[in-house]
Amino acid sequence: MHERPRRTRRPYSTGPDGPRPAPPERPVNETGRHAGETGRRVGGIDRHASEIGRPASGAGRHAGETDRSRLTWPPRIPEPGDDLPPSARWYGTPIPPPSRRTGRLRRMARALLVAGIYVGVITGIVAGMVAVIRALPEPPPPARASDPAAGVSHPLPEGWSAGAEPPVTAFTSAAGDGRTVTVMVRPAEPAADARQATAELGDLYARLLLHGDEVDVVDDRPITVGGRTGHSRAVRAEYLDVVNRPAYLRVVLLTGGGARPVVVVAVAQPDDPAVRAEIETVIQGLR
Repeated sequence: MHERPRRTRRPYSTGPDGPRPAPPERPVNETGRHAGETGRRVGGIDRHASEIGRPASGAGRHAGETDRSRLTWPPRIPEPGDDLPPSARWYGTPIPPPSRRTGRLRRMARALLVAGIYVGVITGIVAGMVAVIRALPEPPPPARASDPAAGVSHPLPEGWSAGAEPPVTAFTSAAGDGRTVTVMVRPAEPAADARQATAELGDLYARLLLHGDEVDVVDDRPITVGGRTGHSRAVRAEYLDVVNRPAYLRVVLLTGGGARPVVVVAVAQPDDPAVRAEIETVIQGLR
């Protein structure tokens, strides 16, 4: 391949009278740039810096809108004589913070109010309970068994009933629970010594009804029932065999009070404190 001949650099310019002189060179500063360009660049940088230092109109509007989100509209115009700061036009009149004494008084008032409510509720509940108790019907009086022949009557504990026929001859009425206890009533003859007569009746009915191997007196005392005086004697019988459990017998003779004498005999097997209490209720209720 043939190389292309290189063109020689022509002078700056040529004219009809020969080559023109080259233009004068501009002075160069330390940075290697022309002074004019440097000045313009510097001026451009200054102008840019001034623009950066001065907030843009759009940014100013955004800041104003953010700050005004909590403002009131229309703004309050202070009246003559108002001692208010300029911000009061937008935020309203400043309110002083509550004092400690005011907060303490509020807490005390709240506590008193709560206590009053509790007292009122409790009072209402108690009043309602009293009203309900008063409105409840009174329980019916306990049932009673009457013995016209002996001229007396006595209460019947819960679970007791009056018997159709006494299990022992000469008694005119009987009552009991049908399992462990029986109370019998009959008229009696007048006795000069109530204690002696009661002891004799106790021995008689202990042999007749208990048949115990060992019989001990557990109570012997005077008694007053329904305005009538008399005597009471109680014995307890024990057995040597393992089948029969201890038995209890009580005899009461009422002679005073101007009424006809009455004999009450109560027998229970096995002996039990609860059964003794029921027998005591029957005897104390004789009328």
